[in-house]
Amino acid sequence: MERMTWIKPSFLWMMYRCGWAQKERQEHVLAIKIKQEGFQWALDNSCISHFVPKFHTSMEQWKETLQNSPVRIQWDPERDIHLEKLPYRSIQIGLSGEAVHKYVNEWIVSIEDITPYCKRVYALISEDVDEAIKALPEERVYTLG
Repeated sequence: MERMTWIKPSFLWMMYRCGWAQKERQEHVLAIKIKQEGFQWALDNSCISHFVPKFHTSMEQWKETLQNSPVRIQWDPERDIHLEKLPYRSIQIGLSGEAVHKYVNEWIVSIEDITPYCKRVYALISEDVDEAIKALPEERVYTLG
């Protein structure tokens, strides 16, 4: 299978993944802003990572679509400020081939090292969880366009 680059829009899911920038080889967190058109292109050219009968006519059709799609969508449990699972899921968008090329060369608007910010929010959790929650980045529901 081809290697993938992932877009993971959920801040707390990323904090779960990297352990608040403390897991080995995950000590730095970058916030990468991309163009909305690129995000929409990724969604428009994606295939969900598992077979869903109401979306796919057959297992074979899904496998073929998955094989030929430059973008793979999967859903992982969203996390709360303590990194515990929530009863809903967060999108993860895997890019390969053409999608990686577009991501790197066309979509990226800015890259920012937010490691100090992540560590500040983490430190706040033990001091004042309400302040830590207020310090989280604003995340909005994305409306398909």
